[in-house]
Amino acid sequence: MITTLIAVDGSDHSLRAVDAVCRLAAAGLAMDVHVLNVQIPVESGHVRMFVEADAIEGYYRQEGLAALAEACARLDRAGVKYTRHLAVGHVADTIAHYATQLKAGQVVMGSHGRGALRHALMGSVATDVIRRVDTAVTLVR
Repeated sequence: MITTLIAVDGSDHSLRAVDAVCRLAAAGLAMDVHVLNVQIPVESGHVRMFVEADAIEGYYRQEGLAALAEACARLDRAGVKYTRHLAVGHVADTIAHYATQLKAGQVVMGSHGRGALRHALMGSVATDVIRRVDTAVTLVR
């Protein structure tokens, strides 16, 4: 059985990555599937002066669950069992951390995330993940 980590941000590309894993499962590949959403920290040193920690954590949870909703629905419809993970941090570092902790045999993710502006500002998450992990990374367009 191969441990498979799917990184999901709610974008069409990430949902196609979920669909690819569903097809692998339907073809008989035995997988221990983990689906992960990473929220980018929005706080600066001053935010905590004006917004309570519970409100910030609630925001991260709400945004993470929203990003995972369709991915989890697709896995459910396909009959694929999975474990859901929500995290906050640098996206590529966090995906790499989870891949290492889970001893993932593969990471599956969309080739592009949510929007060109984010890509221009943050660089390619997919490229950064490939550089940080020692396992197979499948990019889905």
